[in-house]
Amino acid sequence: MTRHDGSLRRLLRWPVKSLRGEELREGLFDDRGMAGDRAYSLIDGRDAHAGKVLTVRQRPGMLHWRGAYGAGNAPELTAPDGTVWKWDEPGLTDALARSLGTPLSLRAADGQQDRGPTVLVTFQASLLALEEELGAPVDLLRFRPNLHLDLDAPAFAEERWGPGTTVTVGEVDLAVAGNHTGPCIRCAVPSWDPGGRERWPELQKWLIQEHENKFGVIMRVTRPGVVRLGDRSVVEVASGS
Repeated sequence: MTRHDGSLRRLLRWPVKSLRGEELREGLFDDRGMAGDRAYSLIDGRDAHAGKVLTVRQRPGMLHWRGAYGAGNAPELTAPDGTVWKWDEPGLTDALARSLGTPLSLRAADGQQDRGPTVLVTFQASLLALEEELGAPVDLLRFRPNLHLDLDAPAFAEERWGPGTTVTVGEVDLAVAGNHTGPCIRCAVPSWDPGGRERWPELQKWLIQEHENKFGVIMRVTRPGVVRLGDRSVVEVASGS
């Protein structure tokens, strides 16, 4: 085993798939992944796409909207004009449909992530190295992680992490354990700036060319608990990874 030490630098949650999310000081992790993460979604209502989840790939304007949990259990959505809508408020569906230019419906998944019970972890050294390679700032929010760690590991070391690699953050243990975990192969979403204003295709081209289109690691929770900003973080990399 190779060990790396550090701390939790940023903690993020994305209540509604493909909308902007919220930055937290603490969060619960359990067998769902991060509780409340990507637990809600917008469903395409067009005849040829009925029932499919809408994402930034179809509607970049989704990034003009923000989801965050308020006082209740369901998220509140903030529209591009600053109007705040409760999830069950009459008129929200129509407002979203007008904004995004497509008929749609709302879906709640009872706290279960749309992509399964996984957590996305990214690393400060890799983000800084990517900025240096590209010669430009790279906003972490492009990658939509849950945990962003500052470690003593070399940049991009996580590209080689395999099964048996574990991460401990505060009370929580995570692991690369097969079943769609391991280095994260990126889609085109990071090429959009976090507000959905313009696209930077060179970012994804660079990741494909230089990093096998990887950034961050998908992991599963093996010990539930609460993590807090600044929590001590330890990575143990399995031999051969």
